[in-house]
Amino acid sequence: MQKEIEITIAPEHIANEQIILQNLSRALKVDISTIKHHEVLKRSIDARSRKVIYRLQVRAYIDDSPIKEESIITYQKVTDTKTVIIVGAGPAGLFAALQCIENGLKPIVIERGKDVKQRRRDLAAINKQGLVNTESNYCYGEGGAGTYSDGKLYTRSNKRGDINKVLQIFVQHGADEDILIDARPHIGTNRLPHIITAIRETIQNAGGEVLFDSKLTDFIIDDVKIKGVIINQEQELLSNSVILATGHSARDIYELLHQKNILIEAKPFALGVRIEHPQQIIDSAQYHCDIRSEFLPPAYYSMVEQVKTRGVFSFCMCPGGIIAPCATGQDEIVVNGWSPSKRNNPFANSGTVVQVTLDDVQGYDPLRMLNFQSEIEQLAFEAGGGNLVAPAQRMIDFVENRLSIDLPKNSYLPGTKSVMLDNILPEFVASSLKAALPLFGKKMKGYYTNEAILVGVESRTSSPVRIPRNKETYQHPQINGLYPCAEGAGYAGGIVSAAIDGVNCANAILNN
Repeated sequence: MQKEIEITIAPEHIANEQIILQNLSRALKVDISTIKHHEVLKRSIDARSRKVIYRLQVRAYIDDSPIKEESIITYQKVTDTKTVIIVGAGPAGLFAALQCIENGLKPIVIERGKDVKQRRRDLAAINKQGLVNTESNYCYGEGGAGTYSDGKLYTRSNKRGDINKVLQIFVQHGADEDILIDARPHIGTNRLPHIITAIRETIQNAGGEVLFDSKLTDFIIDDVKIKGVIINQEQELLSNSVILATGHSARDIYELLHQKNILIEAKPFALGVRIEHPQQIIDSAQYHCDIRSEFLPPAYYSMVEQVKTRGVFSFCMCPGGIIAPCATGQDEIVVNGWSPSKRNNPFANSGTVVQVTLDDVQGYDPLRMLNFQSEIEQLAFEAGGGNLVAPAQRMIDFVENRLSIDLPKNSYLPGTKSVMLDNILPEFVASSLKAALPLFGKKMKGYYTNEAILVGVESRTSSPVRIPRNKETYQHPQINGLYPCAEGAGYAGGIVSAAIDGVNCANAILNN
């Protein structure tokens, strides 16, 4: 017999199996000797009261032992089968490739950037010298933007596909099994590259191909049917099925589609800053303590406020994290955040952004939101003075319209410069942030402080363009065989949701 039940555990006992069994025995009202096996299904921290606890959803096997279920997926050889071209080696592209193999199709993944190992050198140049390689950076390259943005796996996309299967595939390729049970699973930037490499090797070992330094520069279209793509303006690659999983920063792809009169649409996004606090402030506020217990992870927060008709919210929060320069072009500033697996850096950062609607940017050009986004990033670059130095301001100084005399120590390696962020952010964004930040401070003690720094700009929260597709077939309404996919097409918002969308596109090819 098996039963599922929730129990609570003090943080200092979270690794003590005997105490967990004792709590299970009391909760189930059975003798501890009858519990033959137990497994934690979900683990979360509850810090709503002054006494912080872990909540565990547990399956207990009473007078019985579980039947071991095999979760390892085996991949067949597809060397000589029908090919599918997948543009982009981010989570959508890689998981689409794995699903193609499961479906008996041969994936050919083309990636404009480099593999994860070679990519590190370009990231070092960004951080240390302020030099952007426009084809290899935090957004472009094997694994996509998530590889060096720490592998947050939290998602609400449970209706779109099998989240557990995505997590199991990550575990199969080297991720810690804790991601299967944590309420907010996270891999860590230091571990994710090895996992991405293992996924690529699985694709190659099954007969799939992964081509780096291979930039899509044109589509081959006959009438209304896709026939293939052109790589690096010279090499033709032929297939009747192309999954377009290029991510939210591949502006040249949107421009190419527009030039070829292939339908795209302007899409709302969000814009703001990345806010960084000393992690100790966040820990103290969330865990109601002066010093965080060694048995608790660095604390997380999530904020949302409605300012008039506009939403202001925290995004991609990184406990124990680092602010990273994520520009993909010259003369622009884009910031993001990441954390290592231990989340042991002294700062906590989060994107804090404001909704930008279609009505905020006048016109009918489908690229108008993208152009608006780009203009703000260029203003930020000019304000920083070059070399990816980012414009910044202390939190209360920003709200009270005061230039910061100095800036607090922070994690952004290229450096920060004190500026008036009002000169960069659109007025409706700046005023919404100024209204929301003090309100956030009322929700979380210590949040509203001049020890916090606002670093601009957080602009790549999602794609400012949507590539439309049919809801049933997943194909572009004008081009048969072209499958817009995941974040770059406007249908996902993170690693897991992008992976699920990649799987769905691969399955759609099989069914069409």
